Amino acid sequence: MRRTAGLQLRLALGLGLALTLVWLGAAILTAVSLRHEMEGVFDSSLEETAQRLLPLAVLEITNRDEEEAGDQHLAPFRDHPELFTYIVRDAGGGVLMRSHAAEPDLFPAWDGPGFSRDDTYRFYSEDSVQGSIRLTVAEPLAHREQIVGEILMRQILPLALMIPLTLAIVGLSVGLGLSGLRRFRARLATRDARDLSPVPTEGLPAELRPFAETLNHLLARLSGAFEAERSFAANAAHELRTPLAGAIAQIQRLRQETTEPAVIARATAIEETLKRLTRLAERLLQLARAEGGKLRADHPADLRPIARLLVDDLGRNQPGRLQLWLPDAPVLSSLDPDAFGIVLRNLIENALRHGTPAAPIAVSLTEAAVLTVSNAGPVVPPDVLARLTDRFARASSGDGSGLGLAIVAAIAGRIGASLDLASPRPGQPDGFSAQIDLSALS
Repeated sequence: MRRTAGLQLRLALGLGLALTLVWLGAAILTAVSLRHEMEGVFDSSLEETAQRLLPLAVLEITNRDEEEAGDQHLAPFRDHPELFTYIVRDAGGGVLMRSHAAEPDLFPAWDGPGFSRDDTYRFYSEDSVQGSIRLTVAEPLAHREQIVGEILMRQILPLALMIPLTLAIVGLSVGLGLSGLRRFRARLATRDARDLSPVPTEGLPAELRPFAETLNHLLARLSGAFEAERSFAANAAHELRTPLAGAIAQIQRLRQETTEPAVIARATAIEETLKRLTRLAERLLQLARAEGGKLRADHPADLRPIARLLVDDLGRNQPGRLQLWLPDAPVLSSLDPDAFGIVLRNLIENALRHGTPAAPIAVSLTEAAVLTVSNAGPVVPPDVLARLTDRFARASSGDGSGLGLAIVAAIAGRIGASLDLASPRPGQPDGFSAQIDLSALS
């Protein structure tokens, strides 16, 4: 899939390209204007040179003796590049005087005063003494191109440095302008799926603030919907506990008062169903607590006494089946003791329900606050293992509610702990292992 360019890159490239085009357009216009102005300056200099030379040439020619008549080729005082060359001719085209580097064949025929040019030179002609003395001054076009090129190069070099600098400044400015958006995105990225609190919008550009406010309104509506769902589940489960307990008591009393085997069997089946409903109600209350209740205690507490109490309680009917390993040092954690009890109870009850009957169940809590519950039993297929933390998911048919591991996963997700499920057990050919790392709260 093609990757879409980010907003910062788009803005930086767009602004940078626009500024670059403006700079280049301004440079081209300046170059055209500069060339035009320089042509005027060069022509003015050429004309002024001719007008200064012509009186001198007239004076020189009119003061000659007869034997000095004809082409007078002036010798240079010293070697130097001659930018202007000139030639003085009579009305018939005869050469009367010329500069030392002037070649008569390069000068055009007389066509009256004014400017002219060929492929190599720019000429200016002027006459005097009723047209009998005619002066033509030539300037190489290459000299003009060289001067204009040098001036343009001095203009282009700063421009070549300014364009990358401008692009860098544009990129930096766009980045600084979007820093609020990046902070907003970072706040969203650090949220987990259960954090629906409003995202702070300070620092956002005014154009993007409505989007953030709309998102916060959506989060508020989602939070309200989830809270209503949790409240309904908790209230329904709480309200069911009393009538279920009453119904179980009535069924037990009915079973004691009758001697008919069929009635006793029917009453026993009804009692088991009501007990399953009671356990489901308890799990729903735990799930509501896991998803919306307080999970962190104000002060760290030792988790070992809670683990001993729960193992003793759950192992009372199956002596010796639950094997508990605890470190000698306290295992301090900020996890609420009730929440830890919910986690441990669900993991142990899951092992008792789905593990091999009478096989020992290992419960261990390390000094680093890593809780592990493992049991023998059939290997859980990988596809089933991957969805065991979903609500009402079961590894096998049984009387479980399918909420135990979902509750543990919900608590782990809210406190930032990791829950690892493995089947078979590490180092064993069979069984199931659940491990939750509570060290982040230690």
